[in-house]
Amino acid sequence: MKRECCHKAYIGIGSNLGRRKLNIQTALSLLTRENTVKLLKTSSFYETKPVGGPKQPGFLNAAAIVRTELSPKQLLSLLKDIEKRLGRNFNSVRWGPRPIDLDILFYDKRVMRTKDLTVPHPQVTERLFVLRPLAQIAPRYKHPNFKKTVKKLLDELKLRF
Repeated sequence: MKRECCHKAYIGIGSNLGRRKLNIQTALSLLTRENTVKLLKTSSFYETKPVGGPKQPGFLNAAAIVRTELSPKQLLSLLKDIEKRLGRNFNSVRWGPRPIDLDILFYDKRVMRTKDLTVPHPQVTERLFVLRPLAQIAPRYKHPNFKKTVKKLLDELKLRF
């Protein structure tokens, strides 16, 4: 009998250096290479302007839903390893250009804060480039803190711009 994975995670993905689409596709391929993560759904790609940081090229953003047996910390470790493998420099300027950026946006309905990880992602409700692709694949997912759907959060954020 095959064991079912028991956790669903929502991942934000971005790239603004090199072959952006290929970077995102490669990151997703590496993420699912092991049997510990299964890709359930991926959004379309969205062109976005950089937010904060130095002057830099535009981003290509997407979101994915995965099923995993990994804990949040283990999943974060895997994401950081993929970023490193794809050439991300963790010593560069904050919010600077990068070939790949992978963030855990949500993990089940869990709310947690550690030195290295905060779930839900602390800026998820403030970023159109995160909410747009996420609303495409998980419009009814409710933010565990705000008790609003991703679609509602996106609509409210659009009104502010």
